[in-house]
Amino acid sequence: MKLPMSRSERLRRRRRIRAREWTVAVLLAVSLAVMIRIFVFEPFNVVGPSMQTTLETGNLILVNKLVYRFGEPRRGEVVVFHAPHHKDYVKRVIALPGETVEAKNNKILINGKIMEEPYLVAEMRTRDFDLVKVPPGKVFVLGDNRLDSTDSRVIGPIGMSAIVGRAEIVYWPFNHWKLL
Repeated sequence: MKLPMSRSERLRRRRRIRAREWTVAVLLAVSLAVMIRIFVFEPFNVVGPSMQTTLETGNLILVNKLVYRFGEPRRGEVVVFHAPHHKDYVKRVIALPGETVEAKNNKILINGKIMEEPYLVAEMRTRDFDLVKVPPGKVFVLGDNRLDSTDSRVIGPIGMSAIVGRAEIVYWPFNHWKLL
Protein backbone atom coordinates (compact mmCIF):
# COMPACT_ATOMS: atom_id res chain seq x y z
CA MET A 1 0.00 0.00 0.00
CA LYS A 2 1.28 3.45 -1.01
CA LEU A 3 1.27 6.22 1.56
CA PRO A 4 -0.14 9.60 0.54
CA MET A 5 2.46 12.24 -0.26
CA SER A 6 3.06 14.98 2.21
CA ARG A 7 2.41 18.58 1.21
CA SER A 8 6.14 19.32 0.95
CA GLU A 9 6.69 16.26 -1.28
CA ARG A 10 3.88 17.38 -3.60
CA LEU A 11 5.44 20.86 -3.83
CA ARG A 12 8.88 19.43 -4.62
CA ARG A 13 7.37 17.18 -7.29
CA ARG A 14 5.48 20.11 -8.88
CA ARG A 15 8.66 22.20 -8.89
CA ARG A 16 10.61 19.38 -10.62
CA ILE A 17 7.87 18.99 -13.23
CA ARG A 18 7.70 22.76 -13.77
CA ALA A 19 11.52 22.99 -14.06
CA ARG A 20 11.52 20.15 -16.60
CA GLU A 21 8.76 21.84 -18.62
CA TRP A 22 10.65 25.17 -18.65
CA THR A 23 13.88 23.43 -19.66
CA VAL A 24 12.14 21.71 -22.57
CA ALA A 25 10.44 24.96 -23.63
CA VAL A 26 13.70 26.94 -23.57
CA LEU A 27 15.58 24.22 -25.47
CA LEU A 28 12.83 24.09 -28.11
CA ALA A 29 12.83 27.88 -28.47
CA VAL A 30 16.62 28.03 -28.85
CA SER A 31 16.60 25.13 -31.32
CA LEU A 32 13.86 26.77 -33.38
CA ALA A 33 15.71 30.11 -33.39
CA VAL A 34 18.93 28.43 -34.53
CA MET A 35 17.12 26.52 -37.29
CA ILE A 36 15.41 29.70 -38.54
CA ARG A 37 18.75 31.55 -38.46
CA ILE A 38 20.54 28.80 -40.39
CA PHE A 39 17.89 27.96 -42.99
CA VAL A 40 15.36 30.81 -43.30
CA PHE A 41 16.40 34.32 -42.22
CA GLU A 42 19.79 35.77 -41.41
CA PRO A 43 20.74 39.27 -40.28
CA PHE A 44 23.49 41.11 -42.17
CA ASN A 45 25.35 44.31 -41.42
CA VAL A 46 25.75 46.75 -44.31
CA VAL A 47 29.32 48.05 -44.61
CA GLY A 48 30.47 50.59 -47.17
CA PRO A 49 28.91 53.15 -49.48
CA SER A 50 28.12 50.92 -52.47
CA MET A 51 24.34 50.76 -51.93
CA GLN A 52 23.75 54.39 -50.93
CA THR A 53 21.08 55.82 -50.82
CA THR A 54 19.08 52.61 -50.52
CA LEU A 55 21.29 51.24 -47.71
CA GLU A 56 23.77 52.98 -45.44
CA THR A 57 26.77 51.71 -43.47
CA GLY A 58 25.49 50.40 -40.16
CA ASN A 59 22.07 49.33 -41.45
CA LEU A 60 21.07 45.86 -40.34
CA ILE A 61 19.08 43.94 -42.92
CA LEU A 62 17.18 40.69 -42.73
CA VAL A 63 17.97 38.28 -45.58
CA ASN A 64 15.54 35.62 -46.75
CA LYS A 65 17.71 32.54 -47.35
CA LEU A 66 14.84 30.31 -48.42
CA VAL A 67 13.41 32.32 -51.32
CA TYR A 68 15.88 31.15 -54.00
CA ARG A 69 15.37 27.47 -53.20
CA PHE A 70 11.99 27.88 -54.94
CA GLY A 71 12.81 30.42 -57.64
CA GLU A 72 15.46 32.50 -59.35
CA PRO A 73 16.52 36.06 -58.53
CA ARG A 74 14.63 38.75 -60.42
CA ARG A 75 15.89 42.02 -61.82
CA GLY A 76 15.86 44.79 -59.24
CA GLU A 77 16.06 42.55 -56.17
CA VAL A 78 18.70 43.33 -53.55
CA VAL A 79 20.75 40.22 -52.80
CA VAL A 80 23.54 39.20 -50.44
CA PHE A 81 26.22 36.95 -51.92
CA HIS A 82 29.58 35.46 -51.06
CA ALA A 83 32.20 37.51 -52.88
CA PRO A 84 35.92 36.88 -53.31
CA HIS A 85 38.20 37.19 -50.27
CA HIS A 86 35.63 35.66 -47.88
CA LYS A 87 33.38 38.72 -47.87
CA ASP A 88 29.64 39.04 -48.24
CA TYR A 89 28.38 41.81 -50.52
CA VAL A 90 24.97 43.44 -50.84
CA LYS A 91 24.08 44.48 -54.42
CA ARG A 92 21.14 44.80 -56.79
CA VAL A 93 20.41 42.25 -59.55
CA ILE A 94 20.58 44.06 -62.89
CA ALA A 95 20.82 41.38 -65.59
CA LEU A 96 19.75 37.74 -65.65
CA PRO A 97 21.30 34.64 -67.26
CA GLY A 98 21.56 34.91 -71.05
CA GLU A 99 21.00 38.68 -71.15
CA THR A 100 23.44 41.34 -72.30
CA VAL A 101 24.12 44.40 -70.17
CA GLU A 102 26.05 47.60 -70.81
CA ALA A 103 26.11 51.22 -69.63
CA LYS A 104 26.05 54.21 -71.95
CA ASN A 105 25.44 57.86 -71.09
CA ASN A 106 24.43 57.06 -67.48
CA LYS A 107 21.86 54.49 -68.60
CA ILE A 108 21.87 50.72 -68.19
CA LEU A 109 20.89 48.81 -71.30
CA ILE A 110 19.58 45.25 -71.03
CA ASN A 111 19.53 43.49 -74.41
CA GLY A 112 19.87 46.94 -75.99
CA LYS A 113 16.87 48.48 -74.16
CA ILE A 114 17.12 51.15 -71.46
CA MET A 115 16.36 49.78 -68.01
CA GLU A 116 14.15 51.89 -65.75
CA GLU A 117 15.67 52.23 -62.26
CA PRO A 118 13.19 54.00 -59.97
CA TYR A 119 15.24 53.10 -56.87
CA LEU A 120 18.12 55.38 -57.96
CA VAL A 121 18.21 59.06 -57.08
CA ALA A 122 17.98 61.30 -60.17
CA GLU A 123 21.55 62.60 -59.94
CA MET A 124 23.12 59.12 -59.67
CA ARG A 125 25.78 58.61 -62.33
CA THR A 126 26.83 55.34 -63.96
CA ARG A 127 30.18 55.08 -65.70
CA ASP A 128 30.01 53.54 -69.16
CA PHE A 129 31.05 49.91 -69.46
CA ASP A 130 31.21 47.58 -72.43
CA LEU A 131 28.66 44.94 -73.34
CA VAL A 132 28.71 41.85 -71.10
CA LYS A 133 26.78 38.66 -71.82
CA VAL A 134 25.65 37.06 -68.58
CA PRO A 135 26.50 33.32 -68.60
CA PRO A 136 23.92 30.65 -67.67
CA GLY A 137 23.58 30.19 -63.91
CA LYS A 138 24.84 33.71 -63.14
CA VAL A 139 23.49 37.22 -62.58
CA PHE A 140 25.01 40.65 -63.10
CA VAL A 141 24.86 42.85 -59.99
CA LEU A 142 25.55 46.53 -59.37
CA GLY A 143 25.63 48.71 -56.29
CA ASP A 144 23.15 51.59 -56.27
CA ASN A 145 26.07 53.99 -55.72
CA ARG A 146 27.55 53.29 -59.14
CA LEU A 147 30.59 55.53 -58.70
CA ASP A 148 31.74 53.73 -55.53
CA SER A 149 30.88 50.04 -55.80
CA THR A 150 32.83 46.83 -56.26
CA ASP A 151 30.32 44.80 -58.24
CA SER A 152 30.02 42.69 -61.41
CA ARG A 153 31.93 45.33 -63.37
CA VAL A 154 34.96 44.35 -61.26
CA ILE A 155 34.37 40.78 -60.03
CA GLY A 156 32.23 39.54 -62.94
CA PRO A 157 28.78 37.96 -62.93
CA ILE A 158 27.81 36.16 -59.73
CA GLY A 159 26.98 32.45 -59.66
CA MET A 160 23.57 31.49 -58.30
CA SER A 161 25.30 29.20 -55.80
CA ALA A 162 27.11 32.22 -54.28
CA ILE A 163 23.84 34.01 -53.47
CA VAL A 164 22.94 33.79 -49.78
CA GLY A 165 19.46 35.27 -50.21
CA ARG A 166 17.29 38.28 -50.88
CA ALA A 167 17.41 41.32 -48.60
CA GLU A 168 13.88 41.89 -47.33
CA ILE A 169 13.91 44.49 -44.55
CA VAL A 170 16.13 47.18 -43.07
CA TYR A 171 15.40 46.79 -39.36
CA TRP A 172 18.14 48.88 -37.73
CA PRO A 173 18.37 51.69 -36.94
CA PHE A 174 14.65 51.97 -36.32
CA ASN A 175 14.36 55.31 -38.09
CA HIS A 176 15.67 53.65 -41.31
CA TRP A 177 13.16 50.78 -41.13
CA LYS A 178 11.81 49.84 -44.58
CA LEU A 179 10.96 46.96 -46.86
CA LEU A 180 13.35 46.47 -49.76
